[in-house]
Amino acid sequence: MLQLKKKRFLLKLQLASEKSKVEKLREQKEIERKKPESYGKPKLGGEYSLMNAETKQPFGSEDLKGKFSLIYFGFTHCPDICPEELDKMAEVVDMTKKEIGKDVLVPVFITCDPRRDTPAIVKEYIKDFHEDLIGLTGTEEEIRKVAKLFRVYVSSPPDISEGDDYLVDHSIFFYLMDPQGKFLDCYGQNSEAQAVAESFKSYYKEYNQ
Repeated sequence: MLQLKKKRFLLKLQLASEKSKVEKLREQKEIERKKPESYGKPKLGGEYSLMNAETKQPFGSEDLKGKFSLIYFGFTHCPDICPEELDKMAEVVDMTKKEIGKDVLVPVFITCDPRRDTPAIVKEYIKDFHEDLIGLTGTEEEIRKVAKLFRVYVSSPPDISEGDDYLVDHSIFFYLMDPQGKFLDCYGQNSEAQAVAESFKSYYKEYNQ
């Protein structure tokens, strides 16, 4: 009787062990199945056209084809974060010029405050950061559509009168796009210029293999 109970107990342990293995295998397969969805690159960017603040001519995704671009959304009345990020972008461009060459990486500033950021204001603003920096603006609807393409969060006070001073809350990222206009990577506020430049260099080498 004791032997029979012992055999049943051991059989239960064996079955429990096998069941546990099957469950783990199933979980692993589920993780592998979801990997591309969870860890794949998000679909950012797309076709758009805004206004080049320098030339006052249409400029957009089609004009950036053939070169890598680094895109930042900000606003000219930003007291500190945008200037710091654009200074960092300028460093990345200069590092790239030194290590890879000129006209390899195009820096782009897109305003997310079109109510105040006219072409003249954007043109004057970007002069403080880099000679290669291209400033883009447009109508509120146009900017909203482009921000949506890049999944950029933008929020400003709803009830604003002419001449009011206000801040715009927005996502703080550089978006790296390849010469076909496809999204490669994004870099947050904590990313240092050297790290962004090194990351770009890796993408550049991989693209040109």
